[in-house]
Amino acid sequence: MSESATSDRAPLAERNASAAFSPLYQQIKALLLQSLDRGEWKPGEAIPSELELAGRFQVSQGTVRKAIDELAADNLLIRRQGKGTFVATHHEARVRYRFLRMAPDDNHQPVSGSQILECRRIKAPADIARLLDLRSGETVVNMRRVLSFDQVPTILDDIWLPGAAFKGLTADSLDRYRGPLYGLFESEFGVSMVRAEEKIKAVAASDDAAKWLLVQPGSALLLVERLSYTYGDRPMEVRRGLYVTEKFHYRNTLN
Repeated sequence: MSESATSDRAPLAERNASAAFSPLYQQIKALLLQSLDRGEWKPGEAIPSELELAGRFQVSQGTVRKAIDELAADNLLIRRQGKGTFVATHHEARVRYRFLRMAPDDNHQPVSGSQILECRRIKAPADIARLLDLRSGETVVNMRRVLSFDQVPTILDDIWLPGAAFKGLTADSLDRYRGPLYGLFESEFGVSMVRAEEKIKAVAASDDAAKWLLVQPGSALLLVERLSYTYGDRPMEVRRGLYVTEKFHYRNTLN
């Protein structure tokens, strides 16, 4: 089939009329995202070949390749030379820490450890309900943990998750789990965190934060507030972390 606008767009218009005026590869990207959101391909699984997808969507292989390239650049898919293209998973090293922007000043990669301090189900505070698009009074899972590097407490996280999506998440289940937190969300609750927005500012350590981070009250900390989304731009996590940056810096890439 030729790569004409008429031949390629016709089948897509029936599937997604609202995207009819977007570039063709963007329409394919949107359809692939819908399949990922529905769980058609699970984290860590291979997706069909470019040729198979081209036949499925009645477009050229080049159009499919461009859509996959963008999803790979967004860390939603991972290409493996000679093996195919796979759904990204937070259990994989290259994806596991992509939302964690703390980097050691000496470039030494420290050993990380996590201690869960609390996990409870509560009515969502108004600001958390607004960020998670919940109705007033809906239940959220609220957890607190300390993340250490080389056994030195470095990050104190307060995390809120929609209660309906995380039924069964308890302090006991968190204590038993030994992998990355986002990996647990992915494998046990079917929630993949695919992108996040952050805002940061400097704050003084409260008495409570100082106790857990082993610093003096009033010490300078970095407050990082993260709003994480799953497919379809659905907010799934509010995370407010207090960072000790004495031996670390916060890194980012700007395009």
